[in-house]
Parts: sequence; structure tokens; C-alpha cells
Amino acid sequence: MMQGAHVDLLALNGIVQSQKAFLPMVSFISVCPRRLERMEAVSETDVQFWMAKVVNWGEATSCSALLDTSRHLGSLRSFLQQVLQGLQQMSSTSEAMKTFPFVGQFLGRLCWNPCVIADERSQRLLLRCLSCLYSAEPLNAVEQKANMWIKNMLCHLISEEEGSVAHATVKHAGLTPKRYHSEALQKVVSLMTEEVIKSCNGLPNTSARCSNGNIYVMSTACAALVTCPQMSPLIGALLKHSMLCGTSCLNQEFIKEVSEALISKRLVLEDEAVVNLWCYSPSCLEGAAVSLLESVLSDHETMTQSLDKHVNDSLLPQASADHCHIFLTVSEIYRNVLTEIDENLAVRALIQVFTVCFLQRLTGQKTQDRLPLRAFFPHVMPSLLPPLLTAPSEVPREAWLDHLIWIRSLLQSVMENEAGEDVRAYQAVFQAWFLLVQCGYWVDTAAELLVLAAPENAEPLLWLLTFFHHPTNRGHQRSQQTAEAREAWTHLRMLFLTRPPPPRHLSAVKELLSSSLSANLVLHLFLNFTVFSHGPVSIINEINDKVLTEAAVKRRALWILASIRCRLNSAATRDDRVHSRLRTLQDTLLQT
Repeated sequence: MMQGAHVDLLALNGIVQSQKAFLPMVSFISVCPRRLERMEAVSETDVQFWMAKVVNWGEATSCSALLDTSRHLGSLRSFLQQVLQGLQQMSSTSEAMKTFPFVGQFLGRLCWNPCVIADERSQRLLLRCLSCLYSAEPLNAVEQKANMWIKNMLCHLISEEEGSVAHATVKHAGLTPKRYHSEALQKVVSLMTEEVIKSCNGLPNTSARCSNGNIYVMSTACAALVTCPQMSPLIGALLKHSMLCGTSCLNQEFIKEVSEALISKRLVLEDEAVVNLWCYSPSCLEGAAVSLLESVLSDHETMTQSLDKHVNDSLLPQASADHCHIFLTVSEIYRNVLTEIDENLAVRALIQVFTVCFLQRLTGQKTQDRLPLRAFFPHVMPSLLPPLLTAPSEVPREAWLDHLIWIRSLLQSVMENEAGEDVRAYQAVFQAWFLLVQCGYWVDTAAELLVLAAPENAEPLLWLLTFFHHPTNRGHQRSQQTAEAREAWTHLRMLFLTRPPPPRHLSAVKELLSSSLSANLVLHLFLNFTVFSHGPVSIINEINDKVLTEAAVKRRALWILASIRCRLNSAATRDDRVHSRLRTLQDTLLQT
């Protein structure tokens, strides 16, 4: 709020005080139900306490008043609720005045407190109290004057119609009530933000910073107002202080409210403040990672078409590149989810896209600021990191096959000890497989090469695809899975390379897709043939219409296509024919 505006508002004192003169003269609105049982009047002690508070707070234009108001908002709401319940039982204005002689002045003062007005729940209670005091059919002059005051208070809170206090504010101060409250709150918040920043920069050492108990008090006060836009700078400053301080000096309720408001999109903070929150509170970081996962699983139609954008917008990839522990935490969460539902293609797609976005952010850092890859993947055999974490776009296309053969040989060396009973051997295989899931773009590359691969080159590519979809040797089925992968590849080659498509091979592919053992593997191969084969579009569309008939298969197909699309978006060169075919296939699956 500007100083000039404050001076002009003082000129309104007569107007406001004349309105306050009618505060006790209120009556019961006809829509409030009359109850037989009467609520016991609020205690005199509570009344004295809250009247003293609202008088001391005034219009909350000082830091101390704002802090005290914020700190008491929860209990204030409880008291307002009690007053509201009492007002709803009054049968006349006279009864309301006798039972609650303080209520007019009490509500009137609260209506001019920007901190109270900024809290949606408090404002809602104020509106309900004022509405209950309004008399639909005033019986005397007192009730008429009371109605005029109540109307002005309601207009002050929710409108700017002529004749209201709001209109008077505009006329005398050049500010609407909404802007007045906003600027008053913003001015106080600015002063508090400066105080926090000074406590960060002006003290000689970390321990001295931590001794500033006012930081905890401020965070406590902010807890009730985190969704107010004016509070964002102060919230950001408090979170920055927590990073510099290195000790827990913020109110936990404040941390919880900020985290929930961010996830529900009711609070917007600068990126730095969000990352500071995640660094300060592991539970908030977990909440953000789980929220991203839930949004992906709940809206496959949107996510399959813009998964990489959605992941980047979550800020998790950038934060992970800047803070190793954030990447390790997010990866651990998704790893645990994957062990529970390892056939869920949506989870695999999210993990792959998250890793791609993270690696892009990490590559964009200055070399001297970048941690070694080993720090981000501490549990994986080091020799696996260079080939898998190198993107296909960084390898010449003619070298893809040799690169994939290299990856296959490294993974096979990890699996050599799987037959034993050593738990560490199983863990090593799992960590290697999870890295392959994170770097699923190489599996997609192998599936693309299989579209035109010669039979003598197909074996290592099929092995990678089989290991990706079936990492364990449950029931000693790996040989059967490998055989089915080879069979599916043979049928798909004949189906997409022969004109017209042979019905025998079409039936065989449909049968393999219905197999619980290798359905996702066959679907993965099929979609790559659909996107990358050179056959006529009309023939390919005909095959798709005959194969992709079940709704569940279509949903799984969309997630595989989302992974393919992410890889193509980061490719060194763009093939418009492939992109067009992929987009058409996605659109067709979404529409049917």
C-alpha cells in the first residue's frame, strides 16, 4: 500500500466510524433457520479476548500485527463459527443485540483486516455472519440502519457497487477494497521478507542464523496464508533461509501447507523456492514425485501425447540435475513402484522420460559444476553407465547395432551369476535391468532396427527386448520368451513386407498379443513395425485396424508410442514421414 493512499484512507475515518456506529443494530436474516434449542452464549472470557485482539490488530498494517493475526487465524475461525451458530438461533434483532452486544464492532473491525480477508475460510465465515444479521423485512428504523451498514460491509467484501464502503474507498483513496487489502498485506509481507533476507545475509555464520527464532514465528504465521499470492515472496525467503541455515527452523505445519498448496496448484513459487522446499523436507519431495506419478496414471490420454513436457514442468528433472540426492530419492520411489507393478508400461514410460529429461538438464550444466554420473547411479556396475547413458542421438546411426551389441554383452556378463543363490547377484541383475528401463531409448532403438534387420543381426536385438520385458527367469521361462520374441519378429516381417498381408501371419500376431507371457514384448515389436516400416500407409492402417482392437491393448500401445515419441523428439535429425505416421497412429488410438 502506498503511503499516500494510507493518508487518504484516514480521511475516511468519519465515514467508517459512522458505519461502525450501527454495528450493534443488526437483526436476524429470514433465511436462517429458527431452532427450538438455544445455543449457550459465547463465554465472556472469549469475547473479551477476541475484542482486545481485533482492537490491537486494527487494520494489520504492521509486521507484529500481521504475525499475531496469522498466528491466531485458526482459533479465530473457531470463534467465528461459534458466533455464527449462535446468530443462526436468534429470532429477532433485539435478541441478537442482547445476546451478542459485541458482534457488530467485532465483525466490522475484522472486515478491514487484510490478513483476515485474505484467508478464504475466515472471509466465508464473516460473510455468513453478516448475512445472518441482515433483516429481510426490517420492522423499525434501527433495523433499517443496521441493514444499510450490513449491506455496505457485504459490498466491501465482495463488490464495488455505488454507495457502498467500497465505492467510498475508491472515491477518497483511489483504491478498491480488494486492491487496498492486497497492497496493505503486500507492504507488510515486503517488510517481513526483507527481514528474512537480512537474517540470511547479515550474520557471520550458520549457527548465528539458526538462533533467529523469529524465522520460526514467521513460518508459523504464514501457515494459514500460504495460498495468498502476496505471501509468495516471504515463503520463498523462508525456504531460502532454511537452505542457508542448514537446521530445522521452520514450522512443520507451514511446510505441510506449502507442499499441499503446490501439489494442488493453489500456490505458485519461483523454481528456486520449490527446490529449496524439496531439499528441506524429504516428505515434500516424495509428495511431488508421487503426485507426478499419479497424474500420469490418471490421465493417459493427455500424458501419452505430452509426457516429456509434463515431466519437465514438474521441475523434478532440473532439481535432480542440481541436487544428486533428489535424483536418488525420485529414482528410488519409482524403482519401488516398478517392483510392485513391473508390467505397467505407463510407469516404465514415466521412468524413461524422467531420465531423459534429467540427462538433458545434466548435460546442459557447466563441466566444472557437473557431478560424475557414478554419483547418480551408485548401485550399477560402472561399465554399464557409458553405453547406456549415451543417447542414441550422440551415436552415428551406422554404429547403433555395434553399440547395442556392446550393451547386450555387458548385461549378459552381469547375468552370468544369476543362477547361483547369491543375493548380491540378483541385486546386480535388478539394478542393471532398472538402468535399462531408465535408458529405455536403447530398447526402442533395438526395436526400430529389428524392422529392417537381417536375420544374422536380429539375435542380440531380440535378446535386449526380451530382457527388458522379462528380466527375471521365473519358472525358467526365459528360453520360451526368447523363442516367442523370435517367432513374433518372423511373423511381423512377413506381415509388413508381403503384399497383401498374409492372413496366417496376421492371425499369429493377434494370438501372440493375447499371450500373457509376452504380450507387451510383441506389442512393442508390432508398433515399431507400424511406425518405421516403409510399406504403404493404407496397408499399415489396415493391419492396425485388425490387430489393435481391444481397449486395453490400445492403452498399452499409447504408452509405448509415448516412449518412442520422446526418443524421436531428441533425435539428431527429424524424419517427417515417421513423425507423421506416429502422430496419426496416436490420434487414431485415442479416438477409438
